[in-house]
Amino acid sequence: MSHYEILDQRFKALINGQAKLEHLWSGGRWTEGPVYVPAARHLVWSDIPNDRIMRYDEVGGVANIFQTPCGHHNGHTLDHEGRIIACEHSGRRVSRLDHDGEWRTLADRFEGKRLNSPNDVVVKSDGSIWFSDPTYGIDSDYEGYAALSEIGASNVYRIDPGDGSLSLMASDLVKPNGLAFSGDEKTLYVSDTGATHVQGLPAALRAYPVGGDGHSLGQGRLFATCEAGLFDGFRVDRHGNIFASSEDSVRVYAPDGKLIGRILVPECVSNLCFGGPRRNRLYITATTSLYAIYVNSGPALR
Repeated sequence: MSHYEILDQRFKALINGQAKLEHLWSGGRWTEGPVYVPAARHLVWSDIPNDRIMRYDEVGGVANIFQTPCGHHNGHTLDHEGRIIACEHSGRRVSRLDHDGEWRTLADRFEGKRLNSPNDVVVKSDGSIWFSDPTYGIDSDYEGYAALSEIGASNVYRIDPGDGSLSLMASDLVKPNGLAFSGDEKTLYVSDTGATHVQGLPAALRAYPVGGDGHSLGQGRLFATCEAGLFDGFRVDRHGNIFASSEDSVRVYAPDGKLIGRILVPECVSNLCFGGPRRNRLYITATTSLYAIYVNSGPALR
């Protein structure tokens, strides 16, 4: 059985036909937010409803609990010092795991109002931290704690690397979710999972031009729509392709927005990231499980 569906010849260059989809771990309720930590050669990811952070040691092939409780973590990334940056649902903040082992708040309010439930996060080359803030962690007590939104909207924000101030970057999405910069950082891609709240809303991935100042966005455009479920988390590879989650697979889009192929996964995919010593191992979080497959690509280099 093939793990791939090739829709365009460009996809062939990105896959290794001998590589198999590996099932590494199972036992979560909704796994999310994978980030690879090169210094430790392990992967950290979230099991949101169980309020725990998991860790996979790729050398020993062992998975265990990294921390619980944890504020119902969702998305993770690394900053330029290799520290983990986290989005917390019930903590309603963006936090950082410092070298002393303590989690410290980077942002928890905008204009005096509590954030909803930060979802996904990315660090730009200038050290600024960009994150999405939909309401999934306050919609119920399943992935956080039910509460009313103080802000009354779901937005994308930027944390300034100098003074730590918070700026509103995008307010035209219903439920902004995953986000990633293109390799040249001239484009910010953001997925909108607003179909969970607005019937009939397309499952969209939008592209925003980044201003010449590096900290402003122009008007977004539709980059791609998903025909199976929703786009959640995604990554941009070194060739400008987007590896995106969906209900039935990791969908791969060329820089022109064309769907060129799929990596088939037996569970609904939530997120993914590149890892391994050569960064050519694609780690995939999918509903209850963690998967991995080797590819002929790697993360965008900035």
